[in-house]
Amino acid sequence: MINFLTIMDVEHKVMGSRVLVVNSAKSWDYILAQAHAQSCPVAVLFTAEWCAPSKYMAGFFDNLALKYPDILFLLVDVDEVKAVKDKMEVKAMPTFLLMKNDVQVDKIVGANADELQKRVANFAQMARKSSQDHA
Repeated sequence: MINFLTIMDVEHKVMGSRVLVVNSAKSWDYILAQAHAQSCPVAVLFTAEWCAPSKYMAGFFDNLALKYPDILFLLVDVDEVKAVKDKMEVKAMPTFLLMKNDVQVDKIVGANADELQKRVANFAQMARKSSQDHA
């Protein structure tokens, strides 16, 4: 399991969740640098408070975070952290990015729980294989 206790100084968790809430571009850069240093895969949900499909998918995303403890799960509110939304070229909510070593390896746009589940499962399998290859 990945331990990002130092990130907790910069970020806050959703209560009872493994999902970290990114609240600034500086925090985004810091978290991704830490994930890269630890070869930790990252799943990101770009959301907005006003977006009903995003709210629906947030609970599902949280469940995935519990199911895949070797992936770091992040939540970015596009209205609060516009610089990250622009940098990652997010145009619609919800958008999910799967990242490894600061590189986007997959992108899912829309509230499709089945597709997200399938892609995160494949991503986790790929990440495990990659870490075993480097062990």
